[in-house]
Amino acid sequence: MRVLVIEDERRLAGTLADIIEEMGYGSAIRTDGIQGLDEAMTGIYDAIVLDVMLPGMNGFEILRQLRQAKIETPVLMLTARSELADRVEGLNSGADYYLTKPFEIPEFQACLRAVIRRQGQIIPEIKQFDDLSLSLTDGRLSCGSRSLVLSSKEKDIISLLFLNPQVPVSKEIIITKVWGFDSDAGDNNVEAYISFLRKKLTLLGSNVQITAQRRIGYRLEASHS
Repeated sequence: MRVLVIEDERRLAGTLADIIEEMGYGSAIRTDGIQGLDEAMTGIYDAIVLDVMLPGMNGFEILRQLRQAKIETPVLMLTARSELADRVEGLNSGADYYLTKPFEIPEFQACLRAVIRRQGQIIPEIKQFDDLSLSLTDGRLSCGSRSLVLSSKEKDIISLLFLNPQVPVSKEIIITKVWGFDSDAGDNNVEAYISFLRKKLTLLGSNVQITAQRRIGYRLEASHS
């Protein structure tokens, strides 16, 4: 379970990350709106804590772009702006909860747990891209009448690619999300599993390919001849 904190006050961002990690979750911090949007667009996070007043791009615009891109990661909006119009704009932009500063730690923890619980209601059991579908229940990858069951790590990796096929997923993110923060896994492990998945896509006869963008990451791409 990972939480992205997009907050430009570095001290507060660090405090929030500490609280999140004490709750048993992993955390990442971005202090700029544009960088925060890029990170959130990967879709790998289980929740986002988002400030409104950010350099580069404000939190309302980040939310709008995430929802327009069909990124449904639950968002806890955390800000000093408490006017009714701001709260309404935040919720209308796609926030799941709006918490104003100052706040008590137990209140923040309760709100974060609430938005994380919401995630279980929005992730479909079947993911679809072009002619390819993936069942998250049993790890079955299907194309037309053909199907096969993936290993646990194969399923986890291709699930990341299904989250937002237009955004490449880096090896670093795959390692962190699939093997864990303290794992000794490296680039070779990722490359091996990507090779396994590519062979299975060929066996299924799918139009979908896993393409690599050098120094950026992997993404799904559909090719029609």
